Amino acid sequence: MRKTLVCVICPNGCHVEAEVQERGGRLEVLEVTGALCKKGERWVRQEVVEPLRTISSSVLVEGGDFPLVSVRTDSPIPLDSIFRVMDEVKRARVRAPVSIGQVIISNPAGTSCNIIATRMVNPA
Repeated sequence: MRKTLVCVICPNGCHVEAEVQERGGRLEVLEVTGALCKKGERWVRQEVVEPLRTISSSVLVEGGDFPLVSVRTDSPIPLDSIFRVMDEVKRARVRAPVSIGQVIISNPAGTSCNIIATRMVNPA
């Protein structure tokens, strides 16, 4: 089977095709065409076999000079984990002070990432 994707690695936005085969319940990429660079080819192979995403969001802050702190994953997570991770982010609360890079949630939903703060929040 052939899958058509638009590469998002760089501004070129290559229209890429991947020849895909299922083996033992897993997809395997046999060939990639249309990518103008090796990064695009690697991205297509990853995207077809196990798509990964990063998350950016915010968490409520208690006693801070801002009511929210922006957060993100410190590494990509499997696409099918996003909703479970976001459920934990929505329930999270942190007390000021918050520093950039501070781990807000370790290994949410059993993933291998952390949710980290991306801004400072000082006590009110």
